[in-house]
Amino acid sequence: MAPSGALRRTYTWIAGHTPWSAWARRNTVFTVAAIPPALPATAALTAFFVTPGRAPTGLLILLALQPLLTRLQRSRLWSVSAVEVPELRREAPWWSPRGWLERLRAESTWRQYGYHLLVSPLAGLGGGLVVLGWAGGLAGAGVFAWSWMRPVDERGAGWIDDEVLLTVAGVLLVLLTPWLAAGLARLDTALARTLLGPNRARELERRVEDLAESRAGVLDAADLERRRIERDLHDGAQQRLVSLAMNLGIARATLPDLPPEAKAVIDEARREAKEAIEELNSLVRGLHPAVLEDRGLDAALSGIAARAPLPVELTVELAERPGPTIEAVAYFVVSEALANVAKHARAHHCQVVARRRGDLLRITVTDDGVGGADPAGGTGLVGLRKRVGSVDGTIVINSPLGGPTAVIVELPCAL
Repeated sequence: MAPSGALRRTYTWIAGHTPWSAWARRNTVFTVAAIPPALPATAALTAFFVTPGRAPTGLLILLALQPLLTRLQRSRLWSVSAVEVPELRREAPWWSPRGWLERLRAESTWRQYGYHLLVSPLAGLGGGLVVLGWAGGLAGAGVFAWSWMRPVDERGAGWIDDEVLLTVAGVLLVLLTPWLAAGLARLDTALARTLLGPNRARELERRVEDLAESRAGVLDAADLERRRIERDLHDGAQQRLVSLAMNLGIARATLPDLPPEAKAVIDEARREAKEAIEELNSLVRGLHPAVLEDRGLDAALSGIAARAPLPVELTVELAERPGPTIEAVAYFVVSEALANVAKHARAHHCQVVARRRGDLLRITVTDDGVGGADPAGGTGLVGLRKRVGSVDGTIVINSPLGGPTAVIVELPCAL
């Protein structure tokens, strides 16, 4: 009968943790390899306790050897256990005066120094115990066989009891030594990752800063691309449509003898060209209006308020212009909010207030409509949240049933 899955897994686990398994060999090699790098620290500590007068010299030598010892420990971790400890990035080479000053000021240096001074000697001691465990265990496990091969007249009285006891002790030591090596290897690996590698909190802070900088670069690049598209449409396609409408008007005026059907076609084409120009103007304003770049957010918001289909009371207080990306987001917020009011709120009046206080731009759009705005209802508020969130801004929508509705947006100007 084939063994069950649980029994098969048990057999596999036992076979993988025997004293002659690869697991035992790997942990033994790892712990024994900790002995050579521990010798300098052991010598420094010995000098510290035996000859205190020479202790500073030994500690300075250990400090000078710290980069080399760190490389040796990283190599041991990677080559034996495939554990990678990231190397700390330094601006200057460690052998230069600037590199020495940088190392002495960095807290990572003292963490590594603590590993080499405290953990490494203990790891070397553990490696020595593993060596003694294997040697004593193998020697003890062979005592009974060695005694059995001796001549009978050379065996003392009661030799069987003594040899059996030593043999059992040796076998137990052989079975336990791999687990001792595994425990020491796991503890050494954890401490090496903590003390020899970069500070995890600092690395996360640096990573967040790098991501913030890269995101700001992406936002700036997207804003520049929108401006380029706006210029291309304004100076290219829009001018061609204007020229087409003018030519059609000239043709209509200078050719009075055309058949009525031809005049109707020209009039229809001219009307279509004018509508295309209006749609293109709306598209250009939605991408990045030229007035926003030339005259700032105040003039751009005034243009939005003037084109709104309902009365808009606008208040803009900007002691200093925000960055181009923040201005573009603020313009989009007001434009989208007023479009939502016109489509869904059934309001008679709207108020827009934009104020900058320090490094924070606060925009409030309030209407006297019916309320009930739902960000999940497909009213454009989802896109508004995403656009505000792209620059670490916040948005609060207060829209009870029956109104009024208030959209409050805060944008960091220090982006």
